[in-house]
Amino acid sequence: MSPSEVHRVCTRFHAAIELIGARWTGAILRVLFTDQHRYAQIKAAVPGLSDTMLAERLRTLEADGLVERRVIPSSPVQVEYHLTDKGLDLEPVLEAVMSWSHRWIPLPGESVSARD
Repeated sequence: MSPSEVHRVCTRFHAAIELIGARWTGAILRVLFTDQHRYAQIKAAVPGLSDTMLAERLRTLEADGLVERRVIPSSPVQVEYHLTDKGLDLEPVLEAVMSWSHRWIPLPGESVSARD
């Protein structure tokens, strides 16, 4: 490829990054990978996540086929959120991002050089 050629971003790649890169989405998916399926568990596991944003993200993830909403007929009725096969296929992707973040993203008060 010559220096003047433009390498266009793949449409599928761009859609995937926009989907999993939406604010709070990665954290919510990560929680679901840890077998926490109830709304309150998900909310408690992600500091700063509001009810409104969690409900919105779960609806989006369900609409995109990554999450399945299951109503458990009990008293009281319970609702759980489970990853679909499509959502489960994201596990190695999120594991790779987590591994990268542990190497390159410092914790508050920690320098990046301290991670090397």
